[in-house]
Amino acid sequence: MPRRVLLLVADSAGCGALPDAGDYGDEGSDTIGHVSQAVGGLSLPVMGSLGLGHLTAIAGVPPAASPRGFHGKLTERSRGKDTITGHWELMGVVLAEGLRTFPRGFPPELIRAFVEATGVAGVLGNEVASGTEILARLGPEHQRTGRPIVYTSADSVFQIAAHLEVVPLQTLYAWCAAARRLLDPWRVARVIARPFVGAPGAYVRTYDRKDYAIAIPGPTVLDRLAAAGIPVVGVGKIPDIFGGQGISEGIHTEGNADGLEKTAAVLDRAGRGLVFVNLVDFDTLYGHRNDAAGYARALEALDAALPRLLGKLGPDDLFLLTADHGCDPTTPSTDHSREYAPLLAHAPGRGGGPLGVRDSFADVGATVAEWLGVAAPAGRSVVAELAR
Repeated sequence: MPRRVLLLVADSAGCGALPDAGDYGDEGSDTIGHVSQAVGGLSLPVMGSLGLGHLTAIAGVPPAASPRGFHGKLTERSRGKDTITGHWELMGVVLAEGLRTFPRGFPPELIRAFVEATGVAGVLGNEVASGTEILARLGPEHQRTGRPIVYTSADSVFQIAAHLEVVPLQTLYAWCAAARRLLDPWRVARVIARPFVGAPGAYVRTYDRKDYAIAIPGPTVLDRLAAAGIPVVGVGKIPDIFGGQGISEGIHTEGNADGLEKTAAVLDRAGRGLVFVNLVDFDTLYGHRNDAAGYARALEALDAALPRLLGKLGPDDLFLLTADHGCDPTTPSTDHSREYAPLLAHAPGRGGGPLGVRDSFADVGATVAEWLGVAAPAGRSVVAELAR
C-alpha cells in the first residue's frame, strides 16, 4: 500500500541543553521548558498526549500516564546549532566540521568582492546583530543611501537586508545569488535575503525572505526518495534549506498558520511520499526576539492544529514532530541554543511508549526512509519500536 510520512519541524523548539552546550555558551538552555515556566504553564493537550511531557519539565504538560504516541530526544552529532546543520542531520548528513561563523563580521576582502560582484556603492553594518535591531538602527541610512545592510549572527549566515521601496525584490535576490557564489569557498551555510517595508521606527520584515544554501556534502534521505520516484513535498523553507535537492514540489508559506493550512491541503491530495514542513515563526518571530509569551502562543496554536492534521492520516501513515535546534527566548542571548530536539511519533493503531535519548538527529531520516522503503545514509530507524 502507498505510505506517507508527515514530518513537522517546529523550528527552534528544543527541549533541554545538550551535554556540550557549554562549548557554545548555552548551558541550561531549555526552549520549551523555559517558555512554559515564563508564562505560568502551557496548554498542549495533543502534544502532551503524544508524550512531550516526558522529554523535559513543562509547566502545564505533565508526563502522560499512557501516551498515545512515541517520544524521545534527539542528540545533535554535527558541530553547530543552526538551521542548515540541524535539517541536514535530520536527513542523514552529519557534519564532522562545523560551518564557518564570523563573530567579528566578514573580512574586508570578502565585502570588497561582494561590492564588486553586485555593483552596490558599499554596505552598512557588517557585524553580528539581531535582525530587528539592526533594521531599526541602520534602516534610515539604508533608505537614504541605497546601501544594503549586511549582518551575521552566531550562525553561519550572510544576511542582506533591503527596503522594498529602495531595492526591488528581484535585485535583492540577485545580490544574494552573487553572494552565494562568493561564499562557497568560505563555507558559509546560508545567504539570506531579508526584505523589509515600513517607515523608520516601524520597519517590518516580509515573508519574501529567501535562503541560499551551500551545497550538501553528501546524499540525503530526500535524494534516496527522489531516486526511487517517491514524492517529497517541501513546505515552508525546506526547499531553500536543501537547495531544491530531492524536492519534487516546493510550497512557499507566510508563517506558521499559513504553513499548517497548506500542509492540510497537501495531505488532502498527496497519496504517498513525504510531506516535510518547517514552521519558522517559533524561531524568527519569538526565539530570536526573546518573546516567550509569543513562543507560548505559537506552541499552543500548533497543538490546536494537530487534531485536524492527525485526522487526515490513514493506517499506513506516520506522523513525526521534531526541531532543528533551540532558541531559548528566556536567556539574554537572541541566538540559537545547542539543545536536544524532541521526537514525537504517531502511527495510527500502534500505541505509544518511550524511544529514549537517540544518538543522532539522523534517526528521523532513517525512520522516514524505512517507512517509505529506501535506504538511509545514516541514523537508526525507530520503526521497529513503533509496535508496543
